[in-house]
Amino acid sequence: MQGFSEAHIARFENVGLRYGLGPEVLQDVTFSLATGSFHFLVGESGAGKSSLLKLLYLALKPSRGIISLFGRDIATLPRHELPALRRQIGVVFQEFRLLEHLSTFDNVALPLRVAGVKEVDINRHVAELLEWVGLKDHMKARPPTLSGGQQQRVSIARAVIARPKILLADEPTGNVDDRMALRLMHLFEELNRLGTTIVIATHNMSLVDGLGYPIMRLDDGHFSLIEGSGNRSPTRERRELRESARTAAAARRRRPTLDTDDADSEPPGIENFL
Repeated sequence: MQGFSEAHIARFENVGLRYGLGPEVLQDVTFSLATGSFHFLVGESGAGKSSLLKLLYLALKPSRGIISLFGRDIATLPRHELPALRRQIGVVFQEFRLLEHLSTFDNVALPLRVAGVKEVDINRHVAELLEWVGLKDHMKARPPTLSGGQQQRVSIARAVIARPKILLADEPTGNVDDRMALRLMHLFEELNRLGTTIVIATHNMSLVDGLGYPIMRLDDGHFSLIEGSGNRSPTRERRELRESARTAAAARRRRPTLDTDDADSEPPGIENFL
C-alpha cells in the first residue's frame, strides 16, 4: 500500500474475509475513506455490511489484503496499541450493546469518563444530548425498561458524545419512526460538519436517496462505490446559508432552544458539547 496521506483516514486494498473454513464473505474489497467524508453502506441482508463494519472498528482482521486506519497497518499494529486506536472510533451497534446495570445517563457518559473528562462537563454535555434525542425523561432509566427505539437513541448518543474521528453506524434508524430517523440523521450531519468521517449501513433507501451522499454497495461480498445523487438535505442548505451570513463569533453566541421536537431542527450548539 502506498504511503499514508492525512486526506484518507481508512484504506482497504484487496481485502478478503472468511469465517473459519467457509467461503469468503468479502472479496477483493478496495476503497479509501477520505477524512471528513460521509458514506452510506447498502446491500441486501447477508451481503457483508456488518462484516465490513467489523473490519473498520477492529473487531475482525482480514483473511487477506491490507487495511490501514489512521495511517497504521492493522496487521502489524502491536496489540497494546489497539485500545487507543479503538477509542477514536464511535460505533452504533445494531443490537445496541448497552450496559444493563447502568442508567441511560451513565451509558452515554461512559466514553467521556474513560477519556478523563471532568464530571461537571459530563453532566452538562450528556444532559444536553439526551434532551435533544428526546430522552430527557429517561436519563435514570436502565436499558431493560426502554423500548427498542429508545435504546437505539441511547446507543447513538453514546457513540457520538466523545466526537470520534470515525463514526460507524449499523442500521441506526431501524427502530425509530421517520421523524426521529431524520432528526438523528441531522445529528450525524452536524458531527460530520465538525470533521468526523461517517459510514452508515442502512436498508432505508429513501433516506439514502434523499440525502444524496456517496454510496458504498456490497453485492454478495463484492464492493462498488456509487457517487451521491447530489441532493442536499434541508439541514445542509440552511447551514450553508447561515454560515455565509454570520461570523463564527455570532454562531457561538447563538444557542437554539432545546425545547423543540421539530425533526428539521439541528443539534443545539453541538460543537460545544461534542
